[in-house]
Amino acid sequence: MRHGETEWNLTGTQQGHLDSPLTEWGVRQAEALAKGLAGRGIEFIYSSDLGRALRTAEIIGVRLGLRVQTDERLRERHLGALQGITKEEFRRRYPEECARFDSHDPDHCLPGGESARERYERSIACAEDLAGRHSGSTVLLVTHGGILSSFFYKSVGIPLRMPRGFSLFNAAINRFSISGSTWRLDTWGDLSHLGGMSVLDYS
Repeated sequence: MRHGETEWNLTGTQQGHLDSPLTEWGVRQAEALAKGLAGRGIEFIYSSDLGRALRTAEIIGVRLGLRVQTDERLRERHLGALQGITKEEFRRRYPEECARFDSHDPDHCLPGGESARERYERSIACAEDLAGRHSGSTVLLVTHGGILSSFFYKSVGIPLRMPRGFSLFNAAINRFSISGSTWRLDTWGDLSHLGGMSVLDYS
């Protein structure tokens, strides 16, 4: 699942490997997540080591009585020069780089950052590693929109060059079954645990 809403989510500031705190609403989303996940048989919790995901995971861990383990492979894509500014600012400062970013070239590296393919490869390797380590178990991964996008592309078989055409809501539950390198998407974008709370899509 994706972390709860953050301050920078509200302003459209791109986070990448930088961070901003959960909003009060984001904390409430995490609390609703924790309640909604109770009784689902979760045995292990892994989180990105970035603060927004880790804070969300810790709220869930307290409710479920599970220790949160971190894995930096679950970090969001490193956005390089785009981090800490809005997409509009990026377009003004780096128009050529922005055009390449918007072209959905999976091998394009933002200045100082990483490519979508690099993010994809490390996140898929992480999920398959954890699935193998905990075979037969239900494992919760608390991560970021870009990582969940990689999981969706992998499970459905979408080429990385294709633009995203699906939601990536804060605090939605997404369930995958993984056996070796074989993935199945079981549930996507479940918001029923939020009881009608508003959520932001990934941008």
